[in-house]
Amino acid sequence: MIDLRGDCARCFGLCCVALPFAASADFARDKPAGTPCPNLRDDHRCGIHARLRDTGYTGCTVYDCFGAGQKVSQVTFGGRDWRDGPRADARRMFDVFPVVRQLHELLWYLTEALTLPAARPIHADLRRMLERTEALTRGTAEELAALDVPAHRQQVNVLLLRTSELMRAGLGGGSKKKNRRGADLMGARLKGADLRGASLRGAYLIAADLTGADLRGADLIGADLRDADLADADLTGAFFLTQPQLNAARGSAGTRLPESVIRPVHWAA
Repeated sequence: MIDLRGDCARCFGLCCVALPFAASADFARDKPAGTPCPNLRDDHRCGIHARLRDTGYTGCTVYDCFGAGQKVSQVTFGGRDWRDGPRADARRMFDVFPVVRQLHELLWYLTEALTLPAARPIHADLRRMLERTEALTRGTAEELAALDVPAHRQQVNVLLLRTSELMRAGLGGGSKKKNRRGADLMGARLKGADLRGASLRGAYLIAADLTGADLRGADLIGADLRDADLADADLTGAFFLTQPQLNAARGSAGTRLPESVIRPVHWAA
């Protein structure tokens, strides 16, 4: 079974070091790539984890590595801490981490697609692509650094698009009205909207009002849900929805979710 959820206990705090962030609504200060966050402790854990949102680090509560952190730490680099080796090894680890993170995100989509009965006609192709992608994640640091991730993503996307078509075919998702791929819906008033079987691939739903909306069977791959209001919305059967997307949105106790994701803790507040 592929581990596609972050396990900080088996990671060397890679997301807190390798990735850059800029002072904004999501982060309290600037931090360049390859520089440890000042809140990172010697044991690679966050010193303000319980207070991230209160101290201006909302972006950290949204992020998820899909298990790439422990893969790079324990597999690619065999459990070698970036703090203990040469600086060149640390830089290589920081370069490889975003690559593996992208591959693990693709593994998340492929794994989910294989659970969807409607996609059964292409399950064999999906399984082969999943095995190929998993094999790539186990390459050497040099192989991973040289990998053309966009090219591989394009090949995976062909299968994910076909999966979406098969899933939405029985939900009226083939109509032009339900195809909102890449649509600019920032701040849109979609309260109670019927979006069953809609394609919202890559749609901009930032701060959209989706309270009480029916999103059953919708394709949400790549949709930007930052600050979208999902209170009392029904996302049952929605697919290709990731935890980071959900973490970036707002919801309520009445929001119905697919089993693949977890209700964000901060929604209760």
